Amino acid sequence: MADLYEILGVGRDATPEEIKKSYRSLARESHPDANPDDPDAETRFKELSAAYEVLSDPAKRDRYDRYGSSNGFDMSDPFGSGAGGLGDLFDSFFGGNNPFGGGGGRSRGPAGPPPGEDLDVQTVLEFTDAVFGCQCDVTVRTAVSCEECNSTGAEPGSSAVQCGDCGGTGEVRIVRQTVLGQIVSASVCRRCGGQGQVIASPCQVCSGAGRLIEEKTYTVDVPAGVDEGSTLRLTGRGAVGMRGGSAGDLYVRLRVKPHERFARHGDDLVEELDISMVQATLGANIALETLDGVEELVVPRGTQVGKVFKMKGRGVPRLHGNGRGDLLVRVGVEIPRKLELEEEDLLRRFAEVRGEEVAPADEGFFSRFKTAFKN
Repeated sequence: MADLYEILGVGRDATPEEIKKSYRSLARESHPDANPDDPDAETRFKELSAAYEVLSDPAKRDRYDRYGSSNGFDMSDPFGSGAGGLGDLFDSFFGGNNPFGGGGGRSRGPAGPPPGEDLDVQTVLEFTDAVFGCQCDVTVRTAVSCEECNSTGAEPGSSAVQCGDCGGTGEVRIVRQTVLGQIVSASVCRRCGGQGQVIASPCQVCSGAGRLIEEKTYTVDVPAGVDEGSTLRLTGRGAVGMRGGSAGDLYVRLRVKPHERFARHGDDLVEELDISMVQATLGANIALETLDGVEELVVPRGTQVGKVFKMKGRGVPRLHGNGRGDLLVRVGVEIPRKLELEEEDLLRRFAEVRGEEVAPADEGFFSRFKTAFKN
């Protein structure tokens, strides 16, 4: 199939509004009923609908942009219930009425049970669990299928019956006479809610809803490399719909506890490491605790404050790729605040050898008192 953006006549940076506007315009022009003498009109119209089905859905569009292919998308039926179907086209343009088929338009049929709601839950991960991945349990208050009535909403032994107001179509149609002729408008049947059926004997357990509200716990597989604010989507783990409606999705939003030593910068980890001035001057081999265990960090002689050492592959696994980031160790030099007399004497001799000016020795209160008394 040709490029979906080319089919809709938009660029790859097109906004959702631009995509929708272009689709509507081209769909009007290419509809088979508007081009009865063009044998290719139906094919073009199906291509437009299939392209719009993908590019109007953020998740499908992202996959298409990533892989340059429409594999995995159901593009074979542009007249179905998905985005871009013929029914959606007529709903968007004409309130459900076919302008090309004469006065009446065609019945959409019952809408069926409404889908369930999407749910949202938050969970907090330990820093290392976010880095290496884990399994965690989340508990949500949700709608589950009623086992008593098998989600039908009808008392066992009974069943739903056809709605008398809409005749089972799920919609009520009103015909009005105008100077331009008949205008037919359709709206969802209020009695059956668009399902085309009503329940005469509701289930006593769920009161006819076909579902019950209770707490449910799910085990979530958290992939390695997730970060603060990441969201996981569990398809079909949301609330079930009323009277057998499909389940929504469960969105798990992740919070990550900070680590006492490591800060995360994308896929890299950063640690601030203080070493002594002697280690910085003479060099040292330091046993460094990483997330993978203890490893040796070689600090060369004459290391300056702020020097960054890179330990490759000791960072965070890349969420959407191979390999890992790096561990960046930024060195600081710890200056002692108090010195023993021997330590100070050694430093003064060191300064003397290097010809460096230093502050005079602090003799202390009692030494100064003795000197004053002698004078």
